[in-house]
Amino acid sequence: MILYLPLTFEQILLTIIREILHMEHHDELDAKGLNCPLPILRAKKAVNKLESGQTLKIIATDPGSVKDFESFCNQTGHALLGSEADGGEFTFYIQKG
Repeated sequence: MILYLPLTFEQILLTIIREILHMEHHDELDAKGLNCPLPILRAKKAVNKLESGQTLKIIATDPGSVKDFESFCNQTGHALLGSEADGGEFTFYIQKG
């Protein structure tokens, strides 16, 4: 990341968010069209295939998935590195603990 000063707090924050949204990931799960609990169950299966420290990108359309993935990470010890909502699609980056 290259930052040129002086930048406002908002400019720095937007730069960080853009980097998160283009985060490197090792596997991707398309959970669009699935409702609870299927996105979590499929994510659990996909995370289990990863090595510790690797990242899974998940794309879901269930609005409940936002809280579901936060809880999932808190309960399993995985890290929710970032999330984004865009036009009814929710993207999550989970790093296996």
